[in-house]
Amino acid sequence: MKSRIVADAAPAPMPMFSQAVRKGPILAVSGQGGAHPVTGEFSTDVTEQTRQTLENLRAILEAAGSSFEDVVMLRVYLTTRDDFAAMNGAYAEFMSLHVPSGILPSRTTVFPELPLPQMLVEIDALAVVE
Repeated sequence: MKSRIVADAAPAPMPMFSQAVRKGPILAVSGQGGAHPVTGEFSTDVTEQTRQTLENLRAILEAAGSSFEDVVMLRVYLTTRDDFAAMNGAYAEFMSLHVPSGILPSRTTVFPELPLPQMLVEIDALAVVE
């Protein structure tokens, strides 16, 4: 059985996809950006956008009864290679707080153009929930 996950504490998705979908133990979380879930505003700072993006992912994981401990893969999309160090620093800080086991998810980072001009970073997740 496949189920849609909805997290009010994360920005609402576009009408053509779900925030996340769970089928059996597999949880796929759609790409999240750094929009604040209440105001919809984006910081112009990649460090702040990375933190907010990860918080948005965390809200969705928690709505599914999961956490970053269950995440096996993250894909990071940055608009420019120049932001890699700042994103990576915010990412490492967040993971140190939210993955107490120290077993970090696998990760890929790519540098595409993102859907909204104010988006500096987007991250999606794949988790296995038992």
